[in-house]
Amino acid sequence: MKNKIKKITTILIATVFIFAMSACKEKKSKNLIISEQEDKKIVNLFGPMEKTNPEFDNVARNAFDTTIAIAEKKLNLLVEYKTYTAENYQEKTYDDVCLDRARNNMDDFYLLNPDTIQILGSEGFLADLSILDNAENLREVVKTANTVNGKLVAIPQEIVAHGLFVNKDMFDKYNLSLPNTPEEFLACCKVFQENGIETPVGANRWWLENFVFAQAYADLYNGGNTEVEIQALNSGEKKYSDYMRPGFMFLKELIDNGYVDAKKALISEAIEAEGPDFLAQKTPIVMAYWGAANTETAYGNPDFELQVIGFPSKRGQMPVVSMTGYGININAEHLEDTIKVLDTILSDEALQLYTETNKVISPSKNVEVNCIPALKPLNDKMKENTYVLGSNAGMNVEQWGNTCIIVRNLLNGASVEECMAEFDKLQEQALQKN
Repeated sequence: MKNKIKKITTILIATVFIFAMSACKEKKSKNLIISEQEDKKIVNLFGPMEKTNPEFDNVARNAFDTTIAIAEKKLNLLVEYKTYTAENYQEKTYDDVCLDRARNNMDDFYLLNPDTIQILGSEGFLADLSILDNAENLREVVKTANTVNGKLVAIPQEIVAHGLFVNKDMFDKYNLSLPNTPEEFLACCKVFQENGIETPVGANRWWLENFVFAQAYADLYNGGNTEVEIQALNSGEKKYSDYMRPGFMFLKELIDNGYVDAKKALISEAIEAEGPDFLAQKTPIVMAYWGAANTETAYGNPDFELQVIGFPSKRGQMPVVSMTGYGININAEHLEDTIKVLDTILSDEALQLYTETNKVISPSKNVEVNCIPALKPLNDKMKENTYVLGSNAGMNVEQWGNTCIIVRNLLNGASVEECMAEFDKLQEQALQKN
């Protein structure tokens, strides 16, 4: 299970970067520090991608590189990229390599997945980023997701919100309102099925857990008692399984009624499996992340009115948020300069550029995305601070990867109670470890 979780959480890194990468990237651009620049100070970044050639126009460089260029110019230094793909790591995952490099003080800062943030933060290898000048601009969701033992140990350049992608035209055809609660969602599925749409929900093996998170943690993150409830979970006073059970019961009902094809979902990759039927208007509902609505290779150019809404919960439509983050090695060789670099790329000026380029949700409460109309319902919820987290470094049981795997067990025929037993086992292991 551990290896599967690492594979799943590594996908979060890929999600953030895949649509930001420049089409003009070339292999010859790996080593960009030329001899006449060797007198400049250097900060080392370990991440999943290489630096694009600075000779290209900024339009052809990805948004992250552009913000790094701002820092390099302002601070008169160089950020040298050390990449996962540039090394021969054989069977090691990106997370494995990040853990090894951070524990051995090999780099100054890193782009980290949620589970790696949790591990390195709890082990004391990540600096407290609340000292950054721009930390005061952060949205609460960022602080909540990336705080370990009272320290803010990672900050992203974007917030990844997941939602339901719905064909509004098909809902209108059958006089259906967009669902807010699990009961309303099931009622919509029943009407679609009665009108010949055999499988109303297009699903894959990665994202069904969003239904679970929305129902499990709607009150925890929106009831004004988040910190106390998480502390109770971490101490064992409350059980993760009690939170998760309603969401798994809901998924079981979707499966039993044929609203989700469990066998197909179990072997399906995201978007490429359910996407064609959704775009062909054979399936009215799929699930994806914010960026998929902006990308023509995903759902950015449909022949119908697309709406992206939150997942159903007892508190209404609920976005599910996951995020990677940049963390600084507390023993970084160039600690002072690294802090200045991260503070610069997280400034409102840099984040405005990043947000406008990638059309994403900014971690800064001062920077708003000019989103397409389809994303407005999801964006409105985020503006209201209505959300649940699918990844939270402050929880002692890793959320995203574990829940995904246990949902797959359900798809493969496990009972709800068997799935809950898996959560109890994970919680017991976490308690023993701590």
